[in-house]
Amino acid sequence: MRILKILNNCGRVRVISVIAALTCGVAAMPLTTLAEPSHGLAIYGKPALSPDFSHLPYANPKAPKGGAIRLAEPGGFDSLKPWVLKGNAAWGVGVHVTETLAMRSIDEPFTVYGLLAETIDTAPDRSWVEFTLRPEARFSDGSPVTVEDVMWSYRTLGTKGHPRYLGTWSKVASMEQTGPRSVKFTFTEQDRELPLLMGLRPILKKSQWEGQDFSDSSLEPPIGTGPYVIDKVDPGRAISFRRNPDYWGKDLPLMAGMNNFDTIRYDYFGDANAMFEAFKAGEVNAWRELSAQNWDSEYDFPLATSGGIVKDQIPNERPSGIMGLVMNTRNPIFDDWRVRQAMIEMFNYRFINRTLNGGDDPRITSYFSNSVLAMSHGPASGRVADLLEPFAADLPPGTIEGYALPEGSERPMDRAAVRRALALMADAGWTVQDGRLADAEGRPFTFEILLNQSGSAMRTGSETQQIVNIYVEALRPLGITPRITLLDSAQYVERTNNYQFDMTWYERGLSLSPGNEQRLYWGGEGVTTPGSRNWMGMDSPAAEAMIDAMVTSEEAEDYTAAVKALDRVLTAGRYVIPVNFSPFSRLAHSADLKYPDEIPIYGDWPGFLPEVWWQETN
Repeated sequence: MRILKILNNCGRVRVISVIAALTCGVAAMPLTTLAEPSHGLAIYGKPALSPDFSHLPYANPKAPKGGAIRLAEPGGFDSLKPWVLKGNAAWGVGVHVTETLAMRSIDEPFTVYGLLAETIDTAPDRSWVEFTLRPEARFSDGSPVTVEDVMWSYRTLGTKGHPRYLGTWSKVASMEQTGPRSVKFTFTEQDRELPLLMGLRPILKKSQWEGQDFSDSSLEPPIGTGPYVIDKVDPGRAISFRRNPDYWGKDLPLMAGMNNFDTIRYDYFGDANAMFEAFKAGEVNAWRELSAQNWDSEYDFPLATSGGIVKDQIPNERPSGIMGLVMNTRNPIFDDWRVRQAMIEMFNYRFINRTLNGGDDPRITSYFSNSVLAMSHGPASGRVADLLEPFAADLPPGTIEGYALPEGSERPMDRAAVRRALALMADAGWTVQDGRLADAEGRPFTFEILLNQSGSAMRTGSETQQIVNIYVEALRPLGITPRITLLDSAQYVERTNNYQFDMTWYERGLSLSPGNEQRLYWGGEGVTTPGSRNWMGMDSPAAEAMIDAMVTSEEAEDYTAAVKALDRVLTAGRYVIPVNFSPFSRLAHSADLKYPDEIPIYGDWPGFLPEVWWQETN
């Protein structure tokens, strides 16, 4: 097993690069600098790569082309249209088939480089952004990408697409064609992130979808500009993508060393156990191991012991994000922070982590833990305290004073936690009556835990069930017996999109450049609007204000303080019962699959596997 370390030129671990990008860049480029068309755009300062860069630092321009990779996905799919709320779209369509005006570098906190766009121009105050298309940009059918396609795509996605597109589109005051290949967006409000976000919407071919109800799901293969086209589709079971030899952008420096496989195939399986068995048999070429315990004990199968499988650990510098059991505050029983704290107290993390994971991985202590954006766990101070002070009267205890999760016990029952939970429940009006928890009118405290039997991106179905089973047993001393409901992926997506659950498994990956997407995660509109990521149903003026402060900050220090303040609001809100995370990805893969020595700061993140990997043949 090789464990990679990310080093800078001085030989130090490159976590400093994140801090430098968020601080030093502002001094390097004052906000008063006049704007001019550029090859890229950074949230603060200048892009790290100069206009004449030859390749992304985490791509190998000498990587050979050819070969194939087979990957596994849980559940199934019934749509090839990932841009709408309806249907369960196949993975990979939005990644391999369509492209955007600009492309993120996963080696910088938030920088985009022109992809379909040759240049990007923005006002010094970021009140507008203009993109000029590359003249050579083409769809896979050979037709040119036009400003008309761009404007139609933005308008359609913003009005009929998935709700995730609505927030940014609602801030566009005008969209106008300013030249044969140029389009300009003017914004309704100050928001430094908007010019970058506007470059990250998929560009679709207007003539393919015009006249149809775009909000409907569809199995019609989309015509895109990306390096791959859809090759074969077996609905619900498999989808494969074929590298387009006539791909318009294959000679761009941005694409050097990227998209190396001739074929990328995703096979769908009923659950993670079936996926892992397929990997052991060599039918799947890469596997992200989510359990530290399994990583140490489950790789003695023939393909691994013979050297056909390699185990690598891919480090990263990104936030832990949040993962665990989320409580839906749309259900009145979870609307009280004391009840939510009691539920957290009863989750004996130390025992669960030792039992299921060997106790190796650290716990998620806040939404941005493991990063320079994480809150401190003591009292808020400085700019963070100033931002939170106007909302002090309405914030849950601990937001400003400091909040930390209970430590738990190595025994199955944490008696001290039970006592604390009973006291919190009594304060909230719930007491144990005849062996069950009930309110003053005798109505029992009951709820449902909803689970996807296929698992999730970060946990197998069996793992989440094991965690929940231990948790359900731990709740018995409180007189609580939740019911557990297992659903297939389609039913689970339908119910969670419409917030029809009390408690469920929740995962949100967070970046080093949080911004407008945080409204989709935690904004008040998500309380009633279907399809948001605000599964907890939080409606917090303080969270909204912190997001406003983030996207309007003109100094990196103010931005970081706003994120730290938001982290406090989320963590002390006690919406999620967090579990463990790993500061690196455990990737087992076929020995003939290779990746560059230079690992991006985001590590194993969208844009890494399979994009910069290749197959090495003898």
